[in-house]
Amino acid sequence: MPSEAQSRYSPWPHRLAVALALVTFPLIWVGGLVTTYDAGMAVPDWPGTYGYNLLRYPWQTWLAGPWDLFIEHGHRLLGASAGLLAIALVAAVLLADRRPWLIAAVCGALALVILQGLLGGARVLLNARLVALLHGCVGPLFFAYLAVLVVLTSKRWQAATPVHSAAGRRLVRGAWTTAAIVYVQLILGAIVRHVPLGAAPGVFRGALVCHVVLAVALTGHVLMLAWRTRAFQSEAKGIRGFAWLPVGLVVAQLLLGIATYIAKYSFPAWLGDYAFAANYVVQEKGLFQSLVATAHVANGSLILFVTVMLAVRSAIVFQQSSSPRKSLAGSNNTNCLVLSTQYSAFGEAISAPAHSLDGSSSFA
Repeated sequence: MPSEAQSRYSPWPHRLAVALALVTFPLIWVGGLVTTYDAGMAVPDWPGTYGYNLLRYPWQTWLAGPWDLFIEHGHRLLGASAGLLAIALVAAVLLADRRPWLIAAVCGALALVILQGLLGGARVLLNARLVALLHGCVGPLFFAYLAVLVVLTSKRWQAATPVHSAAGRRLVRGAWTTAAIVYVQLILGAIVRHVPLGAAPGVFRGALVCHVVLAVALTGHVLMLAWRTRAFQSEAKGIRGFAWLPVGLVVAQLLLGIATYIAKYSFPAWLGDYAFAANYVVQEKGLFQSLVATAHVANGSLILFVTVMLAVRSAIVFQQSSSPRKSLAGSNNTNCLVLSTQYSAFGEAISAPAHSLDGSSSFA
């Protein structure tokens, strides 16, 4: 006979967490385009659009209007979609799961969506680059938070068998350190893109140099992290191969970073003796520049998402707790899995697996 936890488990929290992540990634893309084209003030009012309700703005005017209006209003529509999905996720957990830690986690996701929306509105109403900088930093943080929810609501990772390994715990610490480095990189990139117009030249130069130096350090770190997983065999299924994904994304990010610099600032001066570099002209807000710069921003957020997923997966498998996990029920005798004392902000625990489940996503 199935247990109470198994009989009342629902795959909907995981499905909605995946859907929210899939909406958030293009939201970051379009947000990057808004910054690239300086379209943040294309719609001067908020929360409406030129006096209309956000959802009732004439679609003909939106599609046929100026490009900056198109991407700014589109960014707002994607943000509204993320908010509605976050509300649905909270409702699904309240109706189908009710574990206190998961309720708190999804409410945290909804709070981050609301905060990001308020920052977007303040950016418009105040027309302040500092608010735009904060808005650009909270977006990737929310995306990383969703990576945690996607894993913790997944049947596969709730059913993972814990392995007690000192090397595995070192892998967990290394994965979280990598995620922290990536986020610092994103903050530096946001400073480069949103540096105040009246700031001293040293601010931009310093942020750019730190961004480049940390990129080299990050490359070495993800390579070392992936190499460490070679020591694990069957107990690291879903971790060993997955650890090489950040390596590929970081390599792509390095190439996108070089292309972004060339597209925005031209080739370095020492290449001026070569015809291909000397004849190059920067086309401000051109198609190549906008696509490359925005891809660099979006791929950075994707690296953060993937490294956080790797950290949470590793924490689930190589847990520090030595006691067996029990049922998924949200009762007082539920035995929690400690993910990491250093990173408890992402959720203190995960409970035991449910086995009678169908229709779960393979995203995590």
